Amino acid sequence: MSGVRAERGRTARLAGRRSESLAALWLMLKGYRILGFRLRAGPAEIDILALRGRVLAVVEVKRRANIADALETVTFDQRDRLRRAGALLAARRRALADATVRLDLVALAPRRLPMHIPDAWKGG
Repeated sequence: MSGVRAERGRTARLAGRRSESLAALWLMLKGYRILGFRLRAGPAEIDILALRGRVLAVVEVKRRANIADALETVTFDQRDRLRRAGALLAARRRALADATVRLDLVALAPRRLPMHIPDAWKGG
């Protein structure tokens, strides 16, 4: 059974990377500069770190059946960890010290264009 489980894990990782690549492309089309993928900062992993102007977007990427499900998937605790991770990364990079850190969501659903939601949880 561990072989089946390992294959499911591999498939899930591959789907996640594809989703992150599509989300990054979508963000670049909107004028964002991608600074990194899957960045570890403290207890959080940031899917995509992107910059547009003075806004440093900590982007969570979720593929779900619909956009509402994607928004609900990210818990308050996870959002808090992601915000702290973004602030930590900004503080470590001199060029980002005065950037505004924001938590965004790129939601992906079957047969739909990606949806980028800036400040997806409005500070909550």
